[in-house]
Amino acid sequence: MIFVHLFYEFFKIGLFSFGGGYATIPFLYHIGEVYGWFSAVDLERMIAIASVTPGPVGVNMATYTGLTSGGLVGSLIATTAITIPSLILIVIISKILKKFRENFYVKAVIYGLKPASCALLASVALQMILSKTNDIYAMGIFVAFLTMSFLTKKDPLFYLGITGLIGLIIKTFHII
Repeated sequence: MIFVHLFYEFFKIGLFSFGGGYATIPFLYHIGEVYGWFSAVDLERMIAIASVTPGPVGVNMATYTGLTSGGLVGSLIATTAITIPSLILIVIISKILKKFRENFYVKAVIYGLKPASCALLASVALQMILSKTNDIYAMGIFVAFLTMSFLTKKDPLFYLGITGLIGLIIKTFHII
């Protein structure tokens, strides 16, 4: 039965998470609460791991969730389920794109979806920040690297990799 739930939930995520892999995060929070497949802390770790591993973030998180909740078969099901809607939509869109490329309404919908995706991501970021406010070290690292990313204009993945290494060193050597 878990495989049916994995397929259903990740198919929904693939269908409704417009805006990239990070747009899946609100859906994953919901899955964690409903099914108990992972905690909020586990989700934060999943996001960190999925961000630094090769491949799309949403697909990486689906694979990881499927693996932890349903083993190898679960990871294959979750990964397949999250990619099927994109495949179907791309095939359909490619067939009708020429007709509607300059359509005012199509442009308006896409223009409206961008801020909605940003709002979803901002709400998740705020939830994550508020859940970690008691960890002064994590907040200090966050503020330092956020400031550095604005000042140096380097790719955020650079800072994500550095903070991942810092976290690994801290956990490995029990520094904090």
